[in-house]
Amino acid sequence: MKLLVVLCGLLALSASHVIPAGPSDEAIPTIPGDNSHYVEGESRYVWMPDAEGNPVLVDLDEPVDESVLDSRNGANNQYWLFTRRNPNNAQIIRHNEADTITSSNYQRNRPLKVIVHGWNNNGNTAMNPTITSAFLAVQDCNVIVVDWRALANSAYNTAANGVPNVGEHLGKFLTWLINTGGGNWNQVHLVGFSLGAHVVGNAGREAGNRPARITGLDPAGPRWGSNSNALNGNNGQYVEAIHTDGHLLGIFNPVGDADFYPNGGKNPQPGCLISTCSHGRSTDLFASSVRNPNRFVGRQCNNIWDAELGNCNGGTLVMGNSNIGKRGRGLFGLRTGSSWPF
Repeated sequence: MKLLVVLCGLLALSASHVIPAGPSDEAIPTIPGDNSHYVEGESRYVWMPDAEGNPVLVDLDEPVDESVLDSRNGANNQYWLFTRRNPNNAQIIRHNEADTITSSNYQRNRPLKVIVHGWNNNGNTAMNPTITSAFLAVQDCNVIVVDWRALANSAYNTAANGVPNVGEHLGKFLTWLINTGGGNWNQVHLVGFSLGAHVVGNAGREAGNRPARITGLDPAGPRWGSNSNALNGNNGQYVEAIHTDGHLLGIFNPVGDADFYPNGGKNPQPGCLISTCSHGRSTDLFASSVRNPNRFVGRQCNNIWDAELGNCNGGTLVMGNSNIGKRGRGLFGLRTGSSWPF
């Protein structure tokens, strides 16, 4: 039934959107989640997952809605605090309202983990409780889930154009939080998925590149390949990325100090049939790595082509985990299983 609804919606989309005639015409893909047609920098249409992982067809040529950017910018970010004292019920910390810190379970002497979702998601999307519970299972820490749904749930191009502003507001919030409630930048770990990976990159830049660690989970690829606002290795003291849908929904080229390419870093990941599944696999691999900190051992690759082919036999570096003092540099390949804990 769900497939039927998606196909009916696709037919409605086809009928309501007129595609200009000319040599650049591109057929609208009709198989939900199948991005085998997609060519970076050329294709107009791509399937992306919604909050439940269902494929949604995105038009990458859709104009940016400036009115949405003006009204749903990073000032609308919500910051949800979870600790071992409240692992399931969020406490809301509001920027520039110090009493929301003092009345919460925030503790200045604990490490701070920050999680940022991607497009068409929100703070309740499965990746957030999955990663939050993993962090709290292995460490007594402050976990802040950033809900930026006000902008994230708009059209993809509009949300993508608002990423720098969302990240800027997050960076300002974290600076205020540490200055007001206490904390240490050497204990701050930012984690972002898809567009959220670029959000945390911009947050790190706004915070003077002080976060001890930034982890990008399959950083969003469409329209980000040459974007100066994309996540990069200068955004924190140590920046790593886990690539699982490279060349499609994720950037394939290295973006951090260390870049990991499980199963070649692209679709299909083991157990996945479609690109949208492979894209989201990065969040589950990371959550598993937090609970099992030495489970995923990468071997260094000579170059990006060896990473894609999995021909990597150099030195080792563990992928993921929550070790705030982790450091490394290079490209790393590894193999995983097809189901939890992978």
